Amino acid sequence: MRAKYIGTIGDDVRGNIQRESLENTGVDTSGLIVREGCPNQTAYILIDERTGERTVLWQRPDCLRLTPSEIRVDDVVNAKLLHIDGYDIEAAAYAASVARENGIPVSLDVDTVYPGFESVLRHVDYLVAGFGWPGKWTGEPDPFIALEQLRREYGMSLAAMTLGHDGALALMGDRWWYSPGFELASVDTTGAGDVFHGAFCYTLLRDMGMDQALDFSNAAAAINCTAIGARGHIPSRSEVDSLLSSAASGKVKRREAPEILGRMPMKAVQAAL
Repeated sequence: MRAKYIGTIGDDVRGNIQRESLENTGVDTSGLIVREGCPNQTAYILIDERTGERTVLWQRPDCLRLTPSEIRVDDVVNAKLLHIDGYDIEAAAYAASVARENGIPVSLDVDTVYPGFESVLRHVDYLVAGFGWPGKWTGEPDPFIALEQLRREYGMSLAAMTLGHDGALALMGDRWWYSPGFELASVDTTGAGDVFHGAFCYTLLRDMGMDQALDFSNAAAAINCTAIGARGHIPSRSEVDSLLSSAASGKVKRREAPEILGRMPMKAVQAAL
């Protein structure tokens, strides 16, 4: 599977490191724009050694903002799937609209409420939001109701949210899916959401069923949390399959959220477990 990155970096040392790290993993950077005279984004990450939870101190200069005019249409229409995030709303909305017009599915990762984000949401097929985002956006604290409102209002195929250690909850069509987390020793949760989304995009392109897709993505994210760094241990397909097999045999326990599990239809619970 091939991936292309569309975005901007600064022309400093940090920007060079970011570009080289992408290229070293085989990512196509031909869609990458280097901003002259602009420093790259910087993040300092504080990790709680007891829990592996992290706090991110992040700065992104305005000069790194990507504009719609900088997006090459060919980069979008030649893709099998477009994955976007919540930054650079106008550019994200434009790219998503181009993808939709050309029959290319769009997936979205968002965990912050941005004004005017409706322009992006109306073009999304697969929403996998961060924990709590559906409630913040809709004003509805109940995750089931919030996800249902999002799917109904914006017409997306899937409305889902990650639940941290407790897994992920999803609504596709009129069916709910819940995938509990995996009880592994967590060292650093940095990048867990990113790895989940990368794995989920992989499952979409491999036409996995939703129960398998959520479990696969949860497993990939859990493995990454066993090492330090946002890309501390991005697992191979065989590593993910091995964890899933260990969980199926009872060697690795699943971490369930009672408040979610108790409200799931029995068929969905059986499928996820």
